Amino acid sequence: MKSLDFDFLKLGWVNAIDIILVAILLYYIYSLIKNTIAVNLLIGLAIIFIFYQVVSSLKMDLLSAIINKFMSVGILALVVIFQPEIRRFLLHIGKSSLIQQNRIWWRNLFGGKEKERDNLIRIKPIIDACKSMKKSRTGALLVFVKFYDDQLFANSSELIESKISKRLLESIFQKNSPLHDGAVVIAENKIKSASCILPLTLNDNLPPQFGLRHRAGIGISENTDAVAVIVSEETGEIAYAKQGRVRMNVSFGELEKLLNKDF
Repeated sequence: MKSLDFDFLKLGWVNAIDIILVAILLYYIYSLIKNTIAVNLLIGLAIIFIFYQVVSSLKMDLLSAIINKFMSVGILALVVIFQPEIRRFLLHIGKSSLIQQNRIWWRNLFGGKEKERDNLIRIKPIIDACKSMKKSRTGALLVFVKFYDDQLFANSSELIESKISKRLLESIFQKNSPLHDGAVVIAENKIKSASCILPLTLNDNLPPQFGLRHRAGIGISENTDAVAVIVSEETGEIAYAKQGRVRMNVSFGELEKLLNKDF
């Protein structure tokens, strides 16, 4: 009886690194598309591919040709369909880079403690405004972006271009204010715009108590690198949305840490 040849199972250190990198890549992709509409899109593409294999094996030439033409532009279609996920994936890689992971060390090395203190001072009026709005149960949606996109925000909002102020934030979200319905966009240490209309998330797995503010905050965090702070009008609870995921019942201490990290 001939012995079985298991030479194909021999792995070198290069193969091991290759497998580990592929596993990390798959994990990143899974973490980015989990609980998003991209999962349903992938399932749909998988069904089309299986259907194509079936009709090809059954020699259905006309149907096979139609599906084959559809799949021939598959890479371009995938880029278009998964543009938000690809963008978020690249941003996630950039934020997870070695320099970014050690940014606290770099800040301390180059006098970053003063910058961190300045950042806390900058965040303080936002925290104070959230405390006041939580107490009065005033609904609010604050969006924080590193780079202000005029095409995305300015076309659907009122330009403010003002210093970050507790009183200004409170006045914007007062129920009688003409600007209270939309979101306030904060960037470059300024309140850039108010009453901004944001895209809603298409995620169907959100709790039923989530209103338009929560869905808009989650939606903008899915499509951009923005983070959103949502104050519930019904309960006064504070939520924090980032990369399409929402964190509920955020305390003011947690909110300060999150904004200090992301904003």
